[in-house]
Amino acid sequence: MSQHGEDAQAFVVGIDREAVRGRRERVRKVQRRGAWVTLAIGALGILVALVALIAFRGSGLWPFALLLIVAMIPLVLSTVLALRLIAERQRWYAANDVQPIAMRMTPRALELACEGAAYPVVLPWATVRGFRQEKLFGQYTLELDLAPGVGATTAGVRGLDQPSVRTVVKPNPLLRPTGLFLVKALDQPVHVIDQALQHFSGGTTRVSRSN
Repeated sequence: MSQHGEDAQAFVVGIDREAVRGRRERVRKVQRRGAWVTLAIGALGILVALVALIAFRGSGLWPFALLLIVAMIPLVLSTVLALRLIAERQRWYAANDVQPIAMRMTPRALELACEGAAYPVVLPWATVRGFRQEKLFGQYTLELDLAPGVGATTAGVRGLDQPSVRTVVKPNPLLRPTGLFLVKALDQPVHVIDQALQHFSGGTTRVSRSN
């Protein structure tokens, strides 16, 4: 099939840039607030344990105080790492504007314009199950659902190894999932996207809804 013929058969889903920018800021605030609360809990736990060690010296409580400190240190360190990941994501956003196209479907593959990515993610239909519609941060989003074992080195896959893609497709466990696309920012309703996915994939790919 020629490139021109494939373009003629493509289904494109556009995106509302302002809606995406607004959600970025909302997610940033929620994630930072949660990270700071977690950090405060960890620091308070360590402080309480240190006070107990000093105030009750010789009382036999020191093993429990040390255990509390040991339990709180990973919490503090993981929160610091989460704050750093949030900062890195904001730098990606600052360096890369929201793309006007969210996704493009052709007979050969699903192409995704992920936030902050230098080039689109390309997924042959055999590598993707579709999307899951989830409610995150009070708004509905589409989460990419890859086939088991699919990664950046899978044949035909392109773009999954980009740092900004990894933050949304396979998010770090320290960060809450944010969703790949904000539903209300897409210029096509979910049921139309679902129909297009099933059409181009031959019925193997679709949008599922969380319970």
